[in-house]
Amino acid sequence: MRKLTKAVIPAAGLGTRFLPATKASPKEMLPLVDKPLIQYVAEEAVAAGIREIIIVTGRGKRAIEDHFDTSFELEELLKSNGKTHLLPALENISRMADFCYIRQPKARGLGHAILCAKNLIHDEDFAVILGDDIVIGDPPALGQMVEQYEQGRAPIIGLQHVGRDEVSRYGIVDPGSLLSSKSGLYKVNDLIEKPSPEDAPSDMAIIGRYILTPDIFDLLEKVLPGKNNEIQLTDALRAYAQQRAMYGLILQGRRFDAGDKLGFLKANVALGLQDADCGAALREYLSNLSL
Repeated sequence: MRKLTKAVIPAAGLGTRFLPATKASPKEMLPLVDKPLIQYVAEEAVAAGIREIIIVTGRGKRAIEDHFDTSFELEELLKSNGKTHLLPALENISRMADFCYIRQPKARGLGHAILCAKNLIHDEDFAVILGDDIVIGDPPALGQMVEQYEQGRAPIIGLQHVGRDEVSRYGIVDPGSLLSSKSGLYKVNDLIEKPSPEDAPSDMAIIGRYILTPDIFDLLEKVLPGKNNEIQLTDALRAYAQQRAMYGLILQGRRFDAGDKLGFLKANVALGLQDADCGAALREYLSNLSL
């Protein structure tokens, strides 16, 4: 059985919730402490055994490609200025995986973004990681899913419990039987996109981690466009669950919705407190604030 080695990172969105900061700079390049959002999820993928990362981009996203490329001039400048201690972190960015890029001509939803990667996936199973969702856990979130995937070779979606007052913000699963209380693995019967609290079949929200098989592409091609002419991944996953076994895994770790201003700020504070260079000073600063 082939190992899971490919991951798709959709990065073609417009980032309107962060305007005007994202007018000329990709949302995926917004910094969490000292690394851009997209680097966190790329590192998570590599830690899970991924060796080929397919990034779906759009107009104005060239900075993402530049970030994961070699920067010869910058490296030479650091050498000449005696700042060689900074080189390993830079060199590791371009060496961590094989990166390739495909353009999504028009933002037509998450399902369409994944469909754009079809010809690069071929007949392999693959992961999808959304850069908006930062999950700090040990092992990393995708690694937890890969461990379960390797036991059954079936599609898995990442889940976390949310408050009943929050279910209308997420895709929510209708869970079947609990297959492992230790790992939190459930069979998925159905999915409902942003239900009301009264209609939600559970409090298990889909977050931005998926392991899929290539037959998802046939389903995505048949999905009828919905609001704003977008093709939604959730619609294809609903059909997926009716045709084959699909599972949901409760992910262990602290999750931040970095696609939201408040979530992004919370992530910066949490990761800043863990930073070796500034964590202690930040903690002291926060403790002295008059709130």
